[in-house]
Amino acid sequence: MLHNAGKTMEYLRASDQDGKTEQFSDKKLVWIVSKETGFESAAVIQDKGEDLVVSKTSNNEELTVKKEDTQQMNPPKFEKLEDMANLTYLNEASVLHNLRQRYYSSMIYTYSGIFCVAINPYARLPIYTKEVINSYRGKRRTEMPPHIFTVADEAYQQMIQQRENQSILITGESGAGKTENTKKVIQYFASICGVEAKTDGHGLDDQLVRCNPVLEAFGNAKTIKNDNSSRFGKFIRIHFGAHGKIHSADIERYLLEKARVTYQNPDERSFHIFYQMIKGMSADERGTCLLSDKPSEYVLLSNGDMIVDSINDVEQFQETKQCMDILNFSKDVQMQIFKFAAGILNLGNTITSLKQNKRDENCTIENTTWIERASHLFGLNTMDVTKALVKPRIKVGSEYVHKGQNADQVKNSIKALCKSIFEKLFKLVLDMCNETLETKLRRNFFIGVLDIAGFEIFDFNSFEQLCINLTNEKIQQFFNHHMFTLEQEEYRKEGIKWDFIDFGLDLEPTIELIERNMGVFAVMDEECIMPKATDQTFLTKLINAHNGKHPKFLKPSAKSAMGTNPVHFQIIHYAGSVGYNVDGWLDKNKDPLNENVVELFVKSKDPVFSKLFEAPEVASTGRGRKKGGSFQTVAMIHKQAVEHLLTTLQSTTPHFIR
Repeated sequence: MLHNAGKTMEYLRASDQDGKTEQFSDKKLVWIVSKETGFESAAVIQDKGEDLVVSKTSNNEELTVKKEDTQQMNPPKFEKLEDMANLTYLNEASVLHNLRQRYYSSMIYTYSGIFCVAINPYARLPIYTKEVINSYRGKRRTEMPPHIFTVADEAYQQMIQQRENQSILITGESGAGKTENTKKVIQYFASICGVEAKTDGHGLDDQLVRCNPVLEAFGNAKTIKNDNSSRFGKFIRIHFGAHGKIHSADIERYLLEKARVTYQNPDERSFHIFYQMIKGMSADERGTCLLSDKPSEYVLLSNGDMIVDSINDVEQFQETKQCMDILNFSKDVQMQIFKFAAGILNLGNTITSLKQNKRDENCTIENTTWIERASHLFGLNTMDVTKALVKPRIKVGSEYVHKGQNADQVKNSIKALCKSIFEKLFKLVLDMCNETLETKLRRNFFIGVLDIAGFEIFDFNSFEQLCINLTNEKIQQFFNHHMFTLEQEEYRKEGIKWDFIDFGLDLEPTIELIERNMGVFAVMDEECIMPKATDQTFLTKLINAHNGKHPKFLKPSAKSAMGTNPVHFQIIHYAGSVGYNVDGWLDKNKDPLNENVVELFVKSKDPVFSKLFEAPEVASTGRGRKKGGSFQTVAMIHKQAVEHLLTTLQSTTPHFIR
C-alpha cells in the first residue's frame, strides 16, 4: 500500500463510509432519462404494466414514463465502485452515475472489466509521484486502487512472464487526456525499468521522457476542445532486453494535421512551436531567424496573438530547447530547425505581397521582403524562387515553356509548400528523436503505447477528420473483437453453451463505406486521376453511389448544405453521425506541389534543408510514389499506415485505457 502518502489516497480510493452505508430506500428506485444530466433517480409510485408513475428524487415531481425507458438502480453499497464489472445492474445509467460520483471525489480512474476508464480532471493531482509508482510496482490489480500505473505494470509483468510483446491503447475523444496519460505510462516504465546513465549523464529512460515536450512543440496545438491537442497520432515502442531493462525505443507517427499550418478555425492556434519561437527567443535568436516578436504579423497564424491561460510560450520554448539538448540535438541543428520553421512563416507572408496583373492572367510579387527572408532561411536564391512561383517551367508536348500563374494559383502553391516543409520538418525532428533512442543493444520484446487523435465531431469536418475518425473506427473494432472474444472464451471454459458472435462486425459497414470498393476513398482516388474532376463531381459520384443504398450514408437536408459550415454528406460512425464538407478534398488527397520550387529546394545551399526534399517519401506517413511510378494519394497512404498499425497490434497482447 501507499505509505506516508498524505492525502494521495483521497484521490484513489473511497472511504468505507463514503455513501456506502446509506439505507436503501423502501421505495423502488429507478433511473429515468434526463435532458440535463443524462439520467436521474426517481421513486416508483405505481406500476401500470407498460408504464410507471414515478417521482423525481430531486424535486418530487411526478410523471409517467415507459417502463422500457427506465433502468434499474444499484444498492448504496455499490456507490463509487472501483470495478464496474461488479455492479449488480450493469446499465448505462449506473455506469454514468458511478463514474460521475468517483469523478466528483477526484477519483479519475475506474476499472470496467479488462479496461481502465480515465476521465480528464483538468487539474494536477498528486497521484503520479515516485512513491506512488513504487507502491504499484509488481502489485495485482485487486491489491491497489484503480490507476493507469496498474495497466502499465500488468503489461510489463505479462511481457516478462509470457515473453510476448504487449500494447497499451489509449483512446478517446479529443481533449479526453490521452496525451497526458501516455506521458504517465512512459514515466512509469522509465522509473521502474530504467537503464544506466550514458556518458553524457542522461539515460535512455530520461531521453524517452524528454521526447514528449519536443514532439508536442511541433505536433500539438490549441483547439476549441483542448489547449494541448495532439494533431498527430503516435505509436511508441519501448524495446526491452531479456531481463526487463529498456534497451531502445522508437516512435511511429500517423497523419500529421499539416492543414493547420496555413489555417486555424476561430479560437484555435497553429502548432505551439511558432508561438514559442516568437515569444520565447532572445532578440539575437529572432534576428537570426528573421522573426518579429508579434504573432499577429504573420498571415499563417490566422488568429494572431491568442492568449491561452494554460500555456506559457516563453517557458515552454526553454523546455523545448533543454529537451533537444538532452536528445543530442546540437545547437547548430536546433537553430537550423528553428530557421526552417521561421522560413515557413516568412514564406506565408509572401501571399500578402501578390499583385494580380490587370492586362493578363499573370501576377507579380510586389514587396519582395518576405520572399527574400524565406529564401535566405532556406538557403535559396530569391530570384530563382520567385520565378519558380510566378512563372513555373512546364512541359507542353515535347518542349518546356514558362507559364505565368495568377495570384490565386501562386497563393495555393505557397500554402502547399508551407505545409510540405512543415511536414518534412516534423519528420526530421522525429527521426532525430528516434536516432537518439536507438542503441546497439539486443531487442527481445516491446511494449507499444498508442496515442492517436481522438474521434472528432466539429462544426466543420473535412478530410482530416474523416481520416482520424476512420482510424478510431478501426481501433474500436479491434477493441470490440478482443474484448468480447475474451468474454466468450470464458463462457467456453465454463461449459456454457454459446454461439460465437463477432461484435467487431458491428462497425464493418462504416469501415467498408470509407475504404472499400466504391467507398469514399476509392471514389476520391478515382476522381484524382480524372483531368476535369472537381470536388463537386466527386460529391455527385459519392451521393449517386451510396445515397439511399448504404445504411451508414446520409445526404443532408438542404438547410444543412447551405449554412455557415455547409454539410455535403454524413456518415454514421460508432460515436455519432458526422457531417463532412468536401471543399478542397481532391487537392488534399493529391497533395500537389510546385515541382519547380521543389527542384530548387533539393539544390539548397543548406545541406539539411536540401536533404528534406532529396527524394519522394514513401514511408508510412508521407506522400510519394510506389515502385514503378504510380502516384500514391494521401488516402492510400493513410489506409496502408492504419493497416500496418492494426497488424502490429494484433501481434501483441493489448491493454485498454478509455
